[in-house]
Amino acid sequence: MSHMAREAAEAPEAVARFLQHNGKALREIGARLRRQPPPVIITSARGSSDCAAGYFKYLAEILAGIPCSSMGASVVSVYGAKLQLKNGLCVTVSQSGKSPDIVALQDAARKAGALTVALVNVEDSAAAHAADICLSLQAGPELSVAATKSFIVSLVAGAAIVAHWLDRKDLLAAIEALPGQLATTARIDWPEAVDLATGAESLYVVARGPSLPIATETALKLKETCAIHAEAYSIAEVMHGPLELLGKGFPVLAYSPEDGARQSSHISLGKMRQAGANVLVAEEGGLPFVRTGNTLLDPISIIQTAYRFVEATAVARGRDPDRPRLLKKVTETF
Repeated sequence: MSHMAREAAEAPEAVARFLQHNGKALREIGARLRRQPPPVIITSARGSSDCAAGYFKYLAEILAGIPCSSMGASVVSVYGAKLQLKNGLCVTVSQSGKSPDIVALQDAARKAGALTVALVNVEDSAAAHAADICLSLQAGPELSVAATKSFIVSLVAGAAIVAHWLDRKDLLAAIEALPGQLATTARIDWPEAVDLATGAESLYVVARGPSLPIATETALKLKETCAIHAEAYSIAEVMHGPLELLGKGFPVLAYSPEDGARQSSHISLGKMRQAGANVLVAEEGGLPFVRTGNTLLDPISIIQTAYRFVEATAVARGRDPDRPRLLKKVTETF
């Protein structure tokens, strides 16, 4: 078994540890945000962590109605911008907490008057020490270059921040039940998707809303472990240009849980099929996934299974999913 497969399977236990370890800190964040709701939210992250931040963005905007933006770290680290973030919120997501540009953006946000919250897997890191509040992901060591369990815990952390902030009892209850749901999800396979991707040179992963960052993460993992030119798009955005690339047999993997976007997504997916694309959909009656009891959390269930699909595809293509050719575990940018 690869490290990637083993570590992805450890996500349910990691989520349980995170929730147990960070209960007090999550309640503190929720109380602070209720006392002084932020007028704006920025996130500081790169790579898979930026995909996790994108999921948090959708939850914050859907449930709280407050704009949330993934700010380019170079705005501060390279261009020296002075931020205007009084009473705002800055959420840093980083497995290592080491990348200098990510740390610089967090520091600039704090100096500009924002509450800084760091979601990191390495507690003894620059981002963790410099944040107002640190939430330790508690994912444990990851030996595979491809982050899996730390990404899943980062998703749960973002959802938990929003749930505590808004005191959403329904969402909090569903989050507490996630470890059990993910343990079931970790045993599901998508052999049809492996067949779809194994011989592919290019591939789309498409979704809408909170599932879109999950599609982006899936595409990123297909690039780094399988060397497939996989691109993630909003299902709606495919209609605005990328549809032209579709032809006979073009592989498309779609995420379409039972949320507000499903009806319009199905119309667009039908147009992709009419263009000749071979479309597989994670949905009821399609590629299976475990429902979490809250549609906003279903993308977390989907990525748990998607990691098994990506790992199996890498192996089928004769690649080592743990050791991409040109990548390393910790990437430091400036």
